[in-house]
Amino acid sequence: MIASLLRKLRKKDKGNDAPEGMNFLDHLEELRGRLIKSIVGVFVCAVPCFIFWKKIFQVLMVYPLRFTYPKPHLIFTAPAEAIMLSIKIALVGGIIVSIPFVFYQIWAFVSPGLYGKEKKVALPIVISSSLSFFLGITFAYFMIPWMIKVLATFGGGVIEPYFKASEYISFMIKLGLACGIIFEFPMVSWLLTRMGLLTPEFLISKIRHAVVIIAIIAAVISPPDVASMMFMAVPLLLIYAVSILVSFLTRRRAA
Repeated sequence: MIASLLRKLRKKDKGNDAPEGMNFLDHLEELRGRLIKSIVGVFVCAVPCFIFWKKIFQVLMVYPLRFTYPKPHLIFTAPAEAIMLSIKIALVGGIIVSIPFVFYQIWAFVSPGLYGKEKKVALPIVISSSLSFFLGITFAYFMIPWMIKVLATFGGGVIEPYFKASEYISFMIKLGLACGIIFEFPMVSWLLTRMGLLTPEFLISKIRHAVVIIAIIAAVISPPDVASMMFMAVPLLLIYAVSILVSFLTRRRAA
């Protein structure tokens, strides 16, 4: 599959706006330029997130704890932990805010290997990919209060819940970014099917493997209890099913 994609990228595009005669080194140079632009975009968006990191922390990070009783207390146990926490919030905030720009850079790198009619859907793809990513983060954000409530109340009356702020934020970031990436699967399925690199039959034949991988992902990104793992695994299985449907409809429309 990867080899086929590289062969497509090496081909001279049939459109009028593509660079002609690009070899492998040209593609590497193009990739380097797109990566630099993406990194610059992330850091530019991270600056306001760093300035307002306390507000972001109060509004987004502390909010899930309001639904838990007893309410967990956030603490830091190292002198520089608060500074590192602000940097972490700023960088992750920069990544999330700059996602549309990053997706555009990815599409701009891939597009020379596509035909003119495929390039016309660039803007809808960037918008749809961004919305899918934000939808995944939103899904994780509304899952977190339920997970925290289950975990914090487990030892209620015996152990007081005191969370290290850095570990709590890392938990939220890991879950949010993982869900954001996973929610991109239908878009990736559409693109690869449109390029002829993926078929619904292939996805169907790999269902057993997908179930195992999804179970592992759910166990890694969710708290260590069966309820949270199942609550995470079911939506992931639905997303895989949607990816199969998207692949089927894309090939049927192209036929």
